[in-house]
Amino acid sequence: MKPLGPIPAGFETIDGELAIGGMTASALVEQAGRTPLFVYSRAHLDRRMAELRAAVPTRIGINYAIKANSFAGVLQHMAALVDGFDIASGGELAMAQAAGLDPARISFAGPGKRDSELESAIAAGVTLNCESDGEVDRALAIGARQGIAPHIALRVNPSFELRGSGMKMGGGAKPFGIDEELVPAIARKAILAGAEWRGLHIFTGSQALSAEAIIETQGNVLDLASRLADEIGAPLPKLNMGGGFGIPYFHGDEPLDIVAIGAALGERLASLPEILIDTELCIELGRYLVGEAGVYLTRIVDRKVSHGTTFLVTDGGLHHQLAASGNFGTVVRRNYPVAIASHFDAAAEEEVYVVGCLCTPLDRLADGAMLPRADVGDLVAVFCAGAYGASASPSAFLGQGPAAEVLV
Repeated sequence: MKPLGPIPAGFETIDGELAIGGMTASALVEQAGRTPLFVYSRAHLDRRMAELRAAVPTRIGINYAIKANSFAGVLQHMAALVDGFDIASGGELAMAQAAGLDPARISFAGPGKRDSELESAIAAGVTLNCESDGEVDRALAIGARQGIAPHIALRVNPSFELRGSGMKMGGGAKPFGIDEELVPAIARKAILAGAEWRGLHIFTGSQALSAEAIIETQGNVLDLASRLADEIGAPLPKLNMGGGFGIPYFHGDEPLDIVAIGAALGERLASLPEILIDTELCIELGRYLVGEAGVYLTRIVDRKVSHGTTFLVTDGGLHHQLAASGNFGTVVRRNYPVAIASHFDAAAEEEVYVVGCLCTPLDRLADGAMLPRADVGDLVAVFCAGAYGASASPSAFLGQGPAAEVLV
């Protein structure tokens, strides 16, 4: 038997079923007309943002990285909750514009930006977090052709990393950002060429659950930003301090202590160096804001026993929930939080394997999990599905197509 991850707080039971936003899982599926279905909870989004605002200093802006979840309803809801948005492609820029987001609140990171993406971003007034000297040169040339001063920030590849992060995006040789020792000269070049200087973006890693590690990294980021600003010879209009805030996915994971992080930030802000006194500061978060607000509902289409092992076969799978299947960077596969939505308040009574509909042994949603008895027609819920589910899974695999999505 393998333990399941912890189900996030705040979900209800109505008539024995999982309920989200005051509606049962079966009612939500009926309303959507099909499974699989991603359900995102407004109440969870609002609560997470309120908790975060209460914990961090008021000076710290909060940006939402839309790669975590780019569903239009989520983007529109988050627009009233966050201070800015971070995108990583021209496609995400189009999604943001379609959702009515103000381009002045958007910054664009990511290596390998095409000229067409730079053209669209510059024309819209989006801030470019440039990732190389060559990208700065291309942005300046495109801005000159358009007759627009591009809004340029530099993404820094720092010499340090975020300890304990699930994905390290700083320190050593990286495709992300400009090595810190090269930043001052490139920044001065951009400023002298007439770009609108927007400062620095320093993102070191993601999915960390250690407050101590995040506090250490934020201190390192502020120290590096101060030194680079001095070497550039100009104050920083803005500093994106990155994020890295993780959520509990697996058995034994503990929630991040954001109160401790906020308190440490408050102490650092009280003694900022002069060159950062007027700098706009923000953190960039994705999964921490939306991950626990999402549930993936998939219907059991077959129940079978093979060599004494019970399999619950669903109409969903890794094509929508790649991370839950263990195929999104996980070294050792562990179970996400999974439940039988149709019998949410029932006691666990059998060990089962929950698998998807794809013709591959990689398509697994829960291994050796103790769950209530479930049969064909019952609904399975995979939690922590609000981030990197629909936005990061191969929905076209085997012609399956995307899941339905709804915000309630």
